[in-house]
Amino acid sequence: MGKGKIIKALSGFYYVLDGNQIIQCRGRGVFRKQKITPLVGDYVVYQAENDKEGYIMEIRERKNALVRPPIANVDQGILVFSAIEPALSTVLLDRFLLLLESHEIEPLICITKMDLLDENQREQIEQIAADYQDIGYHVLLTSSQSQEGMHALKPFLANKTSVIAGQSGVGKSTLLNVLKPELELKTARISTHLGRGKHTTRHVELLELEGGLVADTPGFSSLELQHLEAEDLSFCFPEMRERQIKCKFRGCLHVNEPGCAVKAAVEKKTILTSRYEHYVQFLEEMRERKPRY
Repeated sequence: MGKGKIIKALSGFYYVLDGNQIIQCRGRGVFRKQKITPLVGDYVVYQAENDKEGYIMEIRERKNALVRPPIANVDQGILVFSAIEPALSTVLLDRFLLLLESHEIEPLICITKMDLLDENQREQIEQIAADYQDIGYHVLLTSSQSQEGMHALKPFLANKTSVIAGQSGVGKSTLLNVLKPELELKTARISTHLGRGKHTTRHVELLELEGGLVADTPGFSSLELQHLEAEDLSFCFPEMRERQIKCKFRGCLHVNEPGCAVKAAVEKKTILTSRYEHYVQFLEEMRERKPRY
């Protein structure tokens, strides 16, 4: 029996990385009966027929699992937002942070296109970066053009399984290509070779990069909050999570309740007004959705 991690799933085959070798495996029929689908990122036990092929015998317990892209055991989400063109949307950033927090995925905020800013704009972005660093997030200011911040990004990839997500049109693929130039060729060649149309399902693959694994597919095509309940929401905001112990009522939602430590912190400006407003917006959204049966 061998142990490894699925780094690619394609046409019913699972490619398991075990040390330096990749074993092409099929899933056992028992998984289908139990309605379990092995996912890229799964830690598995496999039985090798020979040194190239085998069967997956067991899927180890997952730390987390995403639906889109279908991937398990993600350690880190690299959120790529541009400083300009398109302008940085903090409400979208907070929604992504909420999603990562809810799956217990460590966020890394990466603000790109810094080379396009004038002095004033740069100051504004640096202020946003400082605000999020105060909350406890890592923020990198980068540019694929001028290479600013690219070296700072590399150590964050080591020993982690990462997905790249964020605003559309910000150059998530460009970022990957700067980190690993040979990908450019690979992405172009695979697409033409498979004749992929826009609507064909893209397989997910984990690429080895800077001592870690990075999903080659930009993540989170869905930003729905369906998996969260209203009372869980504030746990996904670190600055609220640490203060809500001091709220007068257990289960305080930090809206109209008296003796709320979170609202007191917003008034004292120790919690960003924008973050609190976005929290309330997300809460409304959750309350308005139809109940699940």
